[in-house]
Amino acid sequence: MDVDEVPPLEPAPGIHVRMLPGMPGIRTWVIDLAPGAEWPDLDVHETYGEAYFVVRGELVEGDRTHGPGAYVAFGPKTSHRPRTETGVRAFGFNYDVTA
Repeated sequence: MDVDEVPPLEPAPGIHVRMLPGMPGIRTWVIDLAPGAEWPDLDVHETYGEAYFVVRGELVEGDRTHGPGAYVAFGPKTSHRPRTETGVRAFGFNYDVTA
């Protein structure tokens, strides 16, 4: 599958999310953030975890910058607000730890 052919959702200017086929308990997606973009709200994970793998560019979480090849994971009951100065593409996974 060519992920660039999947129609994107745009939760905020400069942010494109493409939902990909997954499997029970896992939701898979690709996110592209334009240079200077920031997720619009704090991303809160009450009952599920989330992880992402940076393919290109840099993604900033708090005071940490994650470049190509970085894998970042968040467990249930965590939150974060990603942003980028350079632009970024990452593959992400939401997972239900109870599944």
